[in-house]
Amino acid sequence: MTLSPLRRLLILAVGVLLLGGVGAWSVLSAADRAEQENKPRPGGPAFAAGKVGLDEPGRLVFRNTAAGPHRDRLVSVPADGRDGGPAGAVRTASDVSCLRFHSAAGTGVCLQSTTVLGRPAYHARILDPALRTVRTYPLAGIPSRARVSPSGRLAAWTVFVKGESYGTAFFSTRTAILDTRGWKLAANLEEFGITLEGRPYRNQDVNFWGVTFAGDDDTFYATLATGDETYLVRGSVAKRTVTTLTRNVECPSLSPDGTRVAYKKRVMGRAALWREHVLDLRTLESTPLAERRSVDDQAVWLDDDTLAYALPADTRGGSDDVWTVPADGTGTPEVLLEDGQAPPAPTPARTG
Repeated sequence: MTLSPLRRLLILAVGVLLLGGVGAWSVLSAADRAEQENKPRPGGPAFAAGKVGLDEPGRLVFRNTAAGPHRDRLVSVPADGRDGGPAGAVRTASDVSCLRFHSAAGTGVCLQSTTVLGRPAYHARILDPALRTVRTYPLAGIPSRARVSPSGRLAAWTVFVKGESYGTAFFSTRTAILDTRGWKLAANLEEFGITLEGRPYRNQDVNFWGVTFAGDDDTFYATLATGDETYLVRGSVAKRTVTTLTRNVECPSLSPDGTRVAYKKRVMGRAALWREHVLDLRTLESTPLAERRSVDDQAVWLDDDTLAYALPADTRGGSDDVWTVPADGTGTPEVLLEDGQAPPAPTPARTG
């Protein structure tokens, strides 16, 4: 049957209206979800205006994940004020938002998401002690990990350039290391020379993630993945080389004394289940920790004896809680902070 021009025009108009309705419904649904996520929950953490600084003695600075107007903001609480919810410490909120954050010695790295021409764009911001931006670097994908060296000189970040989870079968990462003295950027660790189990190695499937720094501002540890295996590598920023040490190590975190690495060990193949362990770098012996839940995080050392890490909140979708556990395999996990991601070790409180 041949359609008249008028009928074709009517069909086209109806199609445009239907598509417009679907688009409007999608926009309104997304707006409603965002509104619900940003609505403060009853009994949630309390906030106060004030100064948040990376060099404030005795304070924990971390990313707030509580729903409400301060979601994703950097906030601070007293390091000894165990914040378990409404009875915990009041959070001082900044105006800086991050998807991933880490700091040391007054230097911060904040991985952010913005919208440019309707599409997401990602950046790494290097922050000074007052949270002012010193430098900004574009990111190639979705933020995943961030670290600063103990001196504050080196910063590292990892992003997903394909896939959004280490638990998926197909993902690709890009990891960079920045030297803030001279602002020299090693934009992709895949360009470093690799020694794998004693032999030079090169393969297109190589991925790096989860950098952690030693105190000499040169040595670092990270995860290398290739051929369905993950390895702990020790690297040199100056030499642009890495060497494998052992297998099945992800998201390492070097202890303050430089003798151990906390990491997540894959225990269920591609089912994305991990157990937290601590590896002795001298003997390469590994100790499972008391946390038996699957932890998909790069743990932080609050001191030489205590690790902190984030787990999804059981009853608050989209939020995390920070847990702690002894680093020697004893004890039981305890909640340190509700609605937050694991904070870097606090600046020591002044004495005298």
